[in-house]
Amino acid sequence: MASVELLSTSFLKTVSSGPGVYQMLGNKEVLYVGKAVNLRKRLASYKRYVKPGHTKTAVMLAKVKRIETILTTTEKEALILEASLIKKHRPRYNVILRDDKTYPLIKVTVADEWPRIIVTRKRKRDGSRYFGPYSSTSSMRETLKLLQTIFPLRRCPKVKPRSRPCLNFQLGHCLAPCNKPVDKNNYGELVNGVLMVLEGRNQELMTDLGKKMKRAAHELEFENAAIIRDQIDGLKRTLERQVIVADHTRDQDVFGLVRKDASVGIAILFVRSGMISGTQSFFLEDPLGSDGTILSKTILQYYTTDRQPPGELLLPQDPDDLKLLKERLTELRDAVVSLLVPKRGRSMQLMKMARRNAAQIFAERGKKRISWDNLSTAMQKSLSLCNQPDHVECVDISNISGKQAVGSLVSFRYGAKNKKSYRHFTIRNKNEPDDYAMMREVLDRKMRRGIKENSLPDLLLLDGGKGQLNLAVDILKKYSLEDNIELVAIAKEKQQEGEKLFRPGRKNPILLPRHSPVLLFLMRIRDEAHRFGITHHRKLRRKNTLSSSLDSLQGVGEKRKKLLLTTFGSLKRLKRVSRQDLKNVPGIGEQLAESIYSQLHTTDET
Repeated sequence: MASVELLSTSFLKTVSSGPGVYQMLGNKEVLYVGKAVNLRKRLASYKRYVKPGHTKTAVMLAKVKRIETILTTTEKEALILEASLIKKHRPRYNVILRDDKTYPLIKVTVADEWPRIIVTRKRKRDGSRYFGPYSSTSSMRETLKLLQTIFPLRRCPKVKPRSRPCLNFQLGHCLAPCNKPVDKNNYGELVNGVLMVLEGRNQELMTDLGKKMKRAAHELEFENAAIIRDQIDGLKRTLERQVIVADHTRDQDVFGLVRKDASVGIAILFVRSGMISGTQSFFLEDPLGSDGTILSKTILQYYTTDRQPPGELLLPQDPDDLKLLKERLTELRDAVVSLLVPKRGRSMQLMKMARRNAAQIFAERGKKRISWDNLSTAMQKSLSLCNQPDHVECVDISNISGKQAVGSLVSFRYGAKNKKSYRHFTIRNKNEPDDYAMMREVLDRKMRRGIKENSLPDLLLLDGGKGQLNLAVDILKKYSLEDNIELVAIAKEKQQEGEKLFRPGRKNPILLPRHSPVLLFLMRIRDEAHRFGITHHRKLRRKNTLSSSLDSLQGVGEKRKKLLLTTFGSLKRLKRVSRQDLKNVPGIGEQLAESIYSQLHTTDET
């Protein structure tokens, strides 16, 4: 095995005994990233796995061709660098959080003269108050709509003097400080009301509003009393839907972890002001390490400068590197973060809820697998395939008269998009409209790459008819893959006939009912390949149009071209700017600005 040589005594002697990060690499890809207090000792510990075996570590080591190390000053630096490299390379054997999107937050700009409520996905240290994250965007939008209806704060980004207020004022959704005299104390009370709702202090707010309504009615201010009454009614409807799960108003993230065979399910409950505001789940198919290690790596990957941790994390067990983890989270939050393992009380009930959510991941995946097995079986029967296809790929060609021709390939595994395997192919051999030649080139390159990377599909779908199918058969024969990959071509026909499916060795097309699940699935894949190709093709066209227009400008080199694009954003905006705007760009100058302006507008006239 290659790993025996890599972990030899002579190699280990060259490795530092200090802290750092190590990367295990295969032919081209990074297989695993790890950190250690003592790099030499950590790498030496892998020697016991360097023998025939079927453990995950032994299987990984058998693929390792090269080991690289990066030294750091402290173990904490190694921890941060490890997380950064994992996000960059997404190694096969590390803990990877596939669903790493950032959920939206509600931001109240309390530091502004006239605060407003907005939605953001980044938390900044700008004096504003942030609430969330909200895993359900619809739920968050509903909350935002309620707040904007009950508390009419400004909507516009900046308060500029206006001759008349906008439509939001007419609808009663804004007090219009841009146009009307607004009492700052009254406006401040509205802001406090928003903060109380978002902090979960609805009951306290309703009590205060009730007193204000009675006072207004007693003083015969019936219009003001009616406004307060509507605010109370809106809050009551919200309160009916809220479920309090904690006996405090702190912010917490609650982690649940469930292991089933080699796989791990992780669920995070977001508790904000004692109420659950959302949840997020991750499925880790075959992660290396103990539960404590996996929990530590998950936490380290999950929280970033854009997604800061709350003040308290509830965990099912102590994670590895607990002290370092606390330091890192405190650094991200700029305040102390507590990591607790509850044993009793309300916190333990939250832990059980998080664990049930983590276990639900396996149940949902089981249902999806059963659903896919049924569809895959139907596909095998309808298309007369030799085996059930679990890995389906589709190829499509996008071009306009042969220009900026692009081949696109999309990949589906078990019925779901496998986006990391999506590919674009820039056509090299043709610059005139010849779809067959373009398809042949893309398929040839795909097969060569697939054999090399062991990434061949069970079923290859082609956007086209018999012509595309026949050339695909030739390519498969060229690489002796005709018995390994099934072929189907899908052609959009007249409205009355619907879609036609072509198979090798079959004269007539297969016509499936329009609502057939098999046909709908194949159409979905074909449409995804078309979308993926067209999107990239449009980018190439825009880039080419923009570059050629700017390249024709005399006196504008590569640096100034980039400067103009950075300053104005697009060619369309550049053509709209005045001579003075061009003169104000650093590095352009009065004479060149005049020249650029004249050239752009002369081009428009011709």
